[in-house]
Amino acid sequence: MRAQIGIVGAGLAGLMLSHLLHQQGIDSIVLEVHSREYIESRIRAGVLEQGTVDLLTQSGVGARLLREGLTHHGIELRFNGAGHRINFADLTGGKGITIYAQHEVIKDLVAARLAAGGQIIFEAEAVRLAEIDAQPKIIFQHRGATQELQCDFIAGCDGFHGICRSAIPAGKLQIHERVYPFGWLGILAQVAPASDELIYTYHERGFALLSMRSPVVKKKFENTRPAPRFDAG
Repeated sequence: MRAQIGIVGAGLAGLMLSHLLHQQGIDSIVLEVHSREYIESRIRAGVLEQGTVDLLTQSGVGARLLREGLTHHGIELRFNGAGHRINFADLTGGKGITIYAQHEVIKDLVAARLAAGGQIIFEAEAVRLAEIDAQPKIIFQHRGATQELQCDFIAGCDGFHGICRSAIPAGKLQIHERVYPFGWLGILAQVAPASDELIYTYHERGFALLSMRSPVVKKKFENTRPAPRFDAG
């Protein structure tokens, strides 16, 4: 099996890369360890910034996003007992954010790649990378058999715990990170959002975000210090 670009991971990065490469006449094959059903239903982030919306729209995969997404032109910050609205439209010349769940973007990208004849091999576990300094290969398991994908370049879009990051030689790998000593708790509820826009709240016990996914689904995030205390009520 061969492609110009071998992409490990069918998340937003891997699928968008494959889509953009196709538009430039460059073929790619995407390997994804999970099933299509899994990646299209896994709940992740739901807020898209203007640049992302523009890219999806300009590349031809934004029709449903524009039809179903919720455009917000501001957010509210709450601290010291008061709310403060930040007007994005006034500050950025009309730009805003769009509420559109990540798995919906995944659906749009998967559909676009398959409609264009793109190859996404689901339930394919990438085992290791070989000859990455010469003729790159991705060795993977699919349907009980070991297979090999030869390519000119490998795009590692499989996240922090994927095999691509660890395959980079120690002398060439550069890591830039900042670790915050906080944990996240997210609660997804099928109720109408309590606000028309996102609310970010700062408190001495931590940080909370009232987000949403649609007019009938909202999500609440709480950012707490280690060993948080959760009160009933």
